Amino acid sequence: MNNSNYPEPLQPFTYPYETLQQIANDVLTLAKKGGADACEMHVSDGSGQNVTVRQGEVETIEYTRDKGLSVTVHIGHKRGNASSSDFSPQAIRETISAALSIARYTADDIYAGLADKDLLATSFPDLDLYHPWSLSVETAIELARRCEAAALATDKRITNSEGASVSAGASRFVYANSHGFNAGYPLSRHSISCAVIAGEQNNMQRDYWYSVARAASDLEAIEEIGQKAGMRTLARLGARKIATCEVPVLFESTISSGLLGYFVKAISGSSLYRKSSFLLDSIGKQVFPATIQISELPHLPKGLASCAFDDEGVATHPRKVVENGIVQGYFLGSYTARKLGMRSTGNAGGNHNLILENDVSLPFDALLKKMNKGLLVTELLGHGVNLVTGDYSQGAAGFWVENGEISYPVEEITIAGNLKEMLSGIVAVGDDIIVRGSRHCGSLLIERMIIAGH
Repeated sequence: MNNSNYPEPLQPFTYPYETLQQIANDVLTLAKKGGADACEMHVSDGSGQNVTVRQGEVETIEYTRDKGLSVTVHIGHKRGNASSSDFSPQAIRETISAALSIARYTADDIYAGLADKDLLATSFPDLDLYHPWSLSVETAIELARRCEAAALATDKRITNSEGASVSAGASRFVYANSHGFNAGYPLSRHSISCAVIAGEQNNMQRDYWYSVARAASDLEAIEEIGQKAGMRTLARLGARKIATCEVPVLFESTISSGLLGYFVKAISGSSLYRKSSFLLDSIGKQVFPATIQISELPHLPKGLASCAFDDEGVATHPRKVVENGIVQGYFLGSYTARKLGMRSTGNAGGNHNLILENDVSLPFDALLKKMNKGLLVTELLGHGVNLVTGDYSQGAAGFWVENGEISYPVEEITIAGNLKEMLSGIVAVGDDIIVRGSRHCGSLLIERMIIAGH
């Protein structure tokens, strides 16, 4: 019995899974009757809860209940798409009608169409992706308060807070197409975060920490998240500017996956067929040092980017994307693959659990020793990356390193280089992987970059 002023935890789903599958079958049948040569559709249902506490007081309580339907029809080589959040029979008919109308007025595109039937998934391993968190609002508030209190208790110089948040979410989907594919599964995703502000004389600094996982039991401990937020904020006090120089740069593991993300974009189909990539025709070419291996592992249990099939129903498979520094394959959906005269790699919707490894991965302290003198980057600001040329320039903050040890925090600087040179110039990789998304990567030590200071 819930005796509080808050409602019971939301039931994760509004519709049974069988209802979603039936909606999918109905859409395909109606689209065919309407004149579609082929159809594919995606239907989903989910819910979420987010509680934020600031200075010990409840700031927001949010409930979300989401559902959606997306229909894509093909008439010859013409394609049309429409979507709706209304699952009523009339709304579904209107959505299909809208997609058909759009298709009739679009230009022919010989590369459009469903995924090749022989590539579709036929087995569906249990990837352990659904761990609902039946979290009452009272419990969420208590957890958020404990997290923020741990951050504020770190040091009296932590004078303010942007709050601590506790989120729980679950969703379920079905993808179906005219090849007879009709499958889906439930997912969960939960997170805890905290951000605080520290002050010393006229110097104010802010930092944060967060944890995300499929299962609540895999999240970092509440007090640990708060303490890390507090310690990271304190470490930034007394930040200085530095003179312009050219030195080694160490990207902390919290942001290093961003470099891996630029690599993914550069060898993804849309960038390649548009010839808007600094890594055109890179299969078989050395892009990373020979010690670097990058694997895509879509079937990792509880993986944040695990899936049995991609957004088009194409089966996913473990593979080596980079072996001994040499690119082995691209990231392609059906459309981009056809544009390039290739076949889908099962990446419609993006990459799945990309793991960067080095022949020898070093502890963080060893990376500092190896760098000896240079810049540790812990925050990046703005967007200054040109994927066509690989030119890289971003605002940054972090720490100056002397004699293999952190000397003092720095701010108001810009780091610049070229992504092709940066990727080939990785001289060491850390063993400090933090899993927060689809790309897993420890801290990365780049041989040399330009630091623009004062």
